[in-house]
Amino acid sequence: MKQENKRLKIRNTTIDIAYISVCIALISVCSWISIPSVVPFTLQTFAVFFTLMFLGGKRGTIAILSYLLLGLCGVPIFSNFNGGISAFVNFSSGYLIGFLLMALFFWAFTAIFKGKLWAQIVGLVIGLLICYTFGTIFFILLYTARIESISLISALTICVFPFIPFDLIKLAIGVFLAKLLNKYIPKK
Repeated sequence: MKQENKRLKIRNTTIDIAYISVCIALISVCSWISIPSVVPFTLQTFAVFFTLMFLGGKRGTIAILSYLLLGLCGVPIFSNFNGGISAFVNFSSGYLIGFLLMALFFWAFTAIFKGKLWAQIVGLVIGLLICYTFGTIFFILLYTARIESISLISALTICVFPFIPFDLIKLAIGVFLAKLLNKYIPKK
């Protein structure tokens, strides 16, 4: 019995690593699909939404943290094939860190409500607001330090308002696809 439990635990750990790796790859590829601007339009947020819905809070957070650490180590997995420490000191890097904050919030929020679908969706929406907030504050601080002072409304006009409709569409598609796949792909 003990040996069987050990085999099952190793199997589940291997499956977790495989799914986390696939989601890291998805986030990376989606970050490369971008329209350049001060804060690039990418499919990265779709991949983050999908990852959290597909893997759940804990494994989704591990995937997003691993993605960020790989990029920090120099692997060119961020938008425009950027990587390394310099990728964390540009105008959009606050949003990268915001993804991790989103994941942590999602994990905590869905744990409280036992992973109910409505809680997952609300967790993603509030997490997106957290990401927007952190990213915009970082943008304002960096823009002010490098170029000139910028107002909150100007920063929101550049960094948030144009993204809201697209991010909500990406959220809906990510939720739909993750729920669909979760029916057919066993994780345990």
